[in-house]
Amino acid sequence: MTLMQKFLGAAATLAISATAALAEPAIIFDLGGKFDKSFNQAAFEGATRWAEETGGSFREIELQSEAQREQALRRFAEAGNNPIVMAGFAFASALDEVARDFPDTKFVIIDMVVDQPNVRSVVFNEHEGSYIVGVAAAKASKTGTVGFIGGMDIPLIRKFACGYVQGVKATNPDATVIQNMTGTTPAAWNDPVKGAELTKAQIAKGADVIYAAAGGTGVGVLQAAADAGVYSIGVDSNQNYLHPGSVLTSMLKRVDVAVYNAFKDGPDLETGFNVMGLANGGLDYALDEHNAGIFTDDIKAAVEDAKAKIISGEIQVHDYMSDNSCPVE
Repeated sequence: MTLMQKFLGAAATLAISATAALAEPAIIFDLGGKFDKSFNQAAFEGATRWAEETGGSFREIELQSEAQREQALRRFAEAGNNPIVMAGFAFASALDEVARDFPDTKFVIIDMVVDQPNVRSVVFNEHEGSYIVGVAAAKASKTGTVGFIGGMDIPLIRKFACGYVQGVKATNPDATVIQNMTGTTPAAWNDPVKGAELTKAQIAKGADVIYAAAGGTGVGVLQAAADAGVYSIGVDSNQNYLHPGSVLTSMLKRVDVAVYNAFKDGPDLETGFNVMGLANGGLDYALDEHNAGIFTDDIKAAVEDAKAKIISGEIQVHDYMSDNSCPVE
């Protein structure tokens, strides 16, 4: 090897190292926006925590239409952003195409599995977290009737509902669970007016605790419940603060941790299938100063008992996604 060859080889190595060091991570938020107070906001908080702790920066975009999914992915990949995180299952088909075209870029998709060698697929055992808040709902209910309001009617949200019903019924076999979905299109994630209407209808039927798994639509659910003097249960982010004394608890889906871990791992992140549940801190319930007065010791004891039994395997919560059925309704 000549001196010039050695020099060029060293220069190339330095250039590659510099590129890796300068590669900014990027995140694409789903429809509803990063301030939806729920799923997208949890993702944003994870990215922000990474930036604050490291002094690093990241790029971001909030989608305005379905057509932007592949366009945004390609734009970030072409710009050298690495890794690129997508908040939401709906990116799957676009990612499957783009990941093939950028084999040296790492991608992270939340709530869906994309089988490509450069993709980390993060999924959650939402049925476990929904079960424990179902226990809380049954313990807090005075009427014996509780509600569930989902966003877009898809198997993932049915998974939330099924786990919730199981937790309610395990605590009070005679309980009634009223279930409604907001819609069948992505608009269902950002319709607080419809969420409020569904909440009022459930309250009219006797529901006094209502769990919302509906993204931005859930803001309307929580507001209507507070206005009517009944309890609600938040989702994804800790939403207890929105209506102190009215939000019984929130089912924490640690999307923030998934994003934070992806950014922290950087371009060298490990790809493959990644499952987050109660056992590894991917899910939990929220207890803070905003709900301490209503989340009684009796409720907490029942929830902690169920949580421990799920983690140990003593309680097996049915996963709707396994066969698109629910053993209890």
